[in-house]
Parts: sequence; structure tokens; C-alpha cells
Amino acid sequence: MIVVTGATGNVGRPLTRALAQAGEQVTAVARRTAAVPDGVRFVAADMGEPAGLKPALAGATSLFLLLSGDLHATGAHPADIIGEAAASGVRRVVLLSTLSVVTRPSGRTRIAMRALEDRLRESGLEWAILRPGGFASNALWWAESVRTQQVVAAPFGDIGVPIIDPADIAAVAAACLLDDRHTGGIYELTGPEVITPRRQTEAIAAALGSPVRFHELTRDEAKTAMTQSMPPELAHDTLDILGSPTPAELRVSPDIQQVLGRAPRPFADWAARNVAAFR
Repeated sequence: MIVVTGATGNVGRPLTRALAQAGEQVTAVARRTAAVPDGVRFVAADMGEPAGLKPALAGATSLFLLLSGDLHATGAHPADIIGEAAASGVRRVVLLSTLSVVTRPSGRTRIAMRALEDRLRESGLEWAILRPGGFASNALWWAESVRTQQVVAAPFGDIGVPIIDPADIAAVAAACLLDDRHTGGIYELTGPEVITPRRQTEAIAAALGSPVRFHELTRDEAKTAMTQSMPPELAHDTLDILGSPTPAELRVSPDIQQVLGRAPRPFADWAARNVAAFR
């Protein structure tokens, strides 16, 4: 059995579906009750309390570990989840980390995530680590303004990074969970090209078949908006990446091609599949 944490999110949802379609027994874990594919067991659990995962981990052989931001808060002990998994008989863990543990290793959240990576590598379990860059699904931040005002408001309109479709992350995660060849792999995951917010706006407009205007925010305006839904430190770090990406953050990784045998999906594909959110 494979346990998928964060099973109702942008990565966990397609991963759960893909594993179920492959005929695997799957337990979907999320904080709140939600619909899951037929045949999938759902367990509500708070990832901030690792001991509460025991019912979900019972009988599991593999775990996809996706940590929400609140696990990096003061007093959190995310490494305990790996201990709980090992004690429950889990043999393989695939960890969703972040590219910024390499590109921007200082800072509390990246230090905590790198420590979790190290804990997993030292655990004696089979493991794989996924390090994605920015998510295409972050464009959902703009959905309400597109629906109501036909506008995308974002900073750094002409500075881009190679954002990745979460469905591609899920596909790589499935491969790592199911294929022994990926044990011990560390994969940096990006989209196929650098794309700016202005070009993302054009792709959303094309998917909608109607005009969408781009309005450039100042950094301060963007930070004010972002801190309504994320910690100030994370907002600051995100804006640093978006406004001044390093060469490593601009690099298009070959790892999706290597694992899946195909190129990563472009942002336009993500926009077309998710166009209903912007209508």
C-alpha cells in the first residue's frame, strides 16, 4: 500500500489518481475530508502531529511525503514523520522538497527542509527526493482578478523562471514510488522553458479565448498581498526568486525527460486544463 500525504492538493490529487489507475492500493491523507478516487482509502490527519499518522501508515510499504508550510514553524518536528514511517514498516519514502535548498540554502525553511532530506537519506529506508522550482498552479493566485476584472496583477512582469506543471511532479513521484531504478535519486524538476508573468497572462487569455490585461505590481504591493496567505519570510523569499533568479533557478532541468521519457508540459497546457478556475 502507498500512502500519499497532501492528497487533495495540486500534486497529491493527480498522484493519488495515477497510482489508483495503476492498480495500486492507496491511502490518501489530508487534514480535511475530501472526495478521492474509487477504491482509495481516505484518512484525515494533521501532519503537524506525526503520531496521528499511525492509522494511515498501518500496512503501508511506501510513503509520498509532502509537508505543508506550517511544519516549518517553531517547535515543529517533521523528521518524526520519517521515524513513524519506519516504525510502521514503510520501506520507501519519496520526499517533495524544493529547488531552493540548493539555490538559496540559507533561511529557516530551507535549512529545515535540507535537514529533513538528510534525515531521510540517513534513515536506512529506500528514498527519492524531488526538488521542484516554481509551480504553474501558483497562477491560481490570479484567478479571482481574472474572473472579476480580466486582469493579472503581479510583480516582475518581464522576469521569468521555468515553472513546472504539478501534474509532472506527480508523474515523477509515481515513477519513484513504483520503480526501483529511482531509489536514491535526487531530481530537480522544472518546466520546459523560462516564462514571464506577462507571457503567462497571454497563455491564460488564449485558454479563455478573451483578453486579459497584465498589471505590474511593485514588490511592496506584491508582498502585502502574499502575506495574507503565507508567512512573511516565505513571501520575501519567493519575491527574491521571482525578481532576481539565479542562474541555477533559470536552468531548465533534464530530469523530467530522464524519468518520464518525455518533455515537461508547458504552462499553456496547464492553463488549458485549468481554465475553468479563471472563468
